[in-house]
Amino acid sequence: MTSQARGSGARHEDVRVAGRPVERLDSAPGMGGAFARALVPSGRGGSPRIPERVAIIDRQRQDRARLAEYARTCGMTVRDSVPATWIHVLTFPLHVHLLSDRESSVRLVGAVHVSNEMTLLRPVTADEDLELSVHLADLRPHRRGALVDLVGTARAGEEIVWTGVSTYLSQSTHVDGEPAERDRLPFAPAAPHARWRLTADLGRRYRRVSRDPNPIHTSRIAARAFGFPRPIIHGMWTHARALAALEGRLPDAYSARVDFLKPIALPSTVGFRSGAVAGGHSAAVTDRAGTTPHMLMSVTEANAT
Repeated sequence: MTSQARGSGARHEDVRVAGRPVERLDSAPGMGGAFARALVPSGRGGSPRIPERVAIIDRQRQDRARLAEYARTCGMTVRDSVPATWIHVLTFPLHVHLLSDRESSVRLVGAVHVSNEMTLLRPVTADEDLELSVHLADLRPHRRGALVDLVGTARAGEEIVWTGVSTYLSQSTHVDGEPAERDRLPFAPAAPHARWRLTADLGRRYRRVSRDPNPIHTSRIAARAFGFPRPIIHGMWTHARALAALEGRLPDAYSARVDFLKPIALPSTVGFRSGAVAGGHSAAVTDRAGTTPHMLMSVTEANAT
C-alpha cells in the first residue's frame, strides 16, 4: 500500500531496509522549501528525536555539464570517473529532506558539520545511474549539544559503490548521557606547501553546482546572523579542493575522513599541505601561516587495514 508524500513524487511504502521504513522518491527533492522548513523550530516537546525512515532516490542520473562545472569550481580535472565528494553532493538533498521533517528535533539550520567520512569502493563513471539512500543514526550527547550521523549509500544496480557518513553538531539539542571523546586527526603547525586564494564569489559559484541554499555561504547579512563576520565557504568545497590537490595520487578505491575545525571566511587566503602516511596520505587546510587548522584529512586505500 502506498501514499503520496510531499514533493518530487515521493511515496511511502510498507517495506523495510535494515529494520527501517522506506520512503522512495522519483527524483531529488527540492532544497529551497525544505531548507525554509528547517529554519522553523520543530515545535514539539519531549525527548530528542530523528526520523526513523530511510529516504531513497531510485534512479539518479548524473548531469555531465553540472559535474564538469563542479570539477572546475573545486580545482579538479574533468574526467569520466567522478570524485567521491560529487556523490555526497548528489545525496545532500536527502540530508535536507530528512532534517526538515517535522519528526526531527535536529534542524539543519544552525547545525555544524563537524566531520565527514566516505568511501569510494570502485571508480564510478558519470554515465552510471545511481540509487541513493540516506538515513539518520546515532543521536548522541556532546558537551555543546548533540551529534547525529547522516548515513548515505550509493548503488549502481545491486552493487554498493559509495558510502558516506556526515556528522553534525546540533547545539540546540540535548541528549542525556556522558559525551564520548571524539578522536581528532593529528595536527602539528608547519609551513604550507601551497596557498590558495579564495575569492569573494566562491560561495556563489559552489552554490550553483552543489545547489546548497544555505545563505551563510553567500550573504553577509545571513552570515552575521549566525555569528560570522563574512560569508563562509562550504566545508564540502574545502574537502573537495583538498582531494583535488591529491588527485594524481588517489587509488581507484579510497576512503577519506575529514574533521572540520574552523570556518573559512570569504575572501581569504589559506594554506595547504599534505604528506604520505601508512596506507595513504594526510592533508591539512590551514591559515596562511600553517599554524591554525581549518580542516584535517586522511585518505587511505579502501581495502587498507
